[in-house]
Amino acid sequence: MTETGTALQRAEEKIIAIKSANNLSERIDKVFDAIAKRAYEMFDSKGRRFGHEVDDWLKAEMELVHPVHVEINESGENLEMKAEVPGFSEKELEISVEPQRLTIIGQRECNKEEKKGKTLYSEACCNQVLKVVELPMAINTEKVTATLKNGILELTMPKAAKGKTIEITPRAA
Repeated sequence: MTETGTALQRAEEKIIAIKSANNLSERIDKVFDAIAKRAYEMFDSKGRRFGHEVDDWLKAEMELVHPVHVEINESGENLEMKAEVPGFSEKELEISVEPQRLTIIGQRECNKEEKKGKTLYSEACCNQVLKVVELPMAINTEKVTATLKNGILELTMPKAAKGKTIEITPRAA
């Protein structure tokens, strides 16, 4: 069911496929380009005055990418992570794991309804998520499992086996 790992499916949970990092960098580049384009639009609309580039970038990022809040816990032989991805299905999320890095990226379609009348105020959740997490220790990428339930993505990441330390005593020649 997953490309590089296996997972058990429990009631009302969806299994998330763990992907390789190859296609992921292209998707991250597309998100970055969209943020850059929006930040430039803001810069351009202000008469191309310098001094607010960081503010424009952060505002564009907030408009386009939904923040992913994560919690990582260590339990025995595993790292356990929970990430909030409300409104995203398992088909809309892509997860990449490396020995010390985890990347979550997602994009969903927005169903806009045509309404009569004038909209006076509107707030909408972003249709994209992007989160890169540097892990505190190396993990065994072959055995990572992920499930999605009620907008919470749960990952179980087994720690990588530690190499044995041996003492070597030099002999006299």
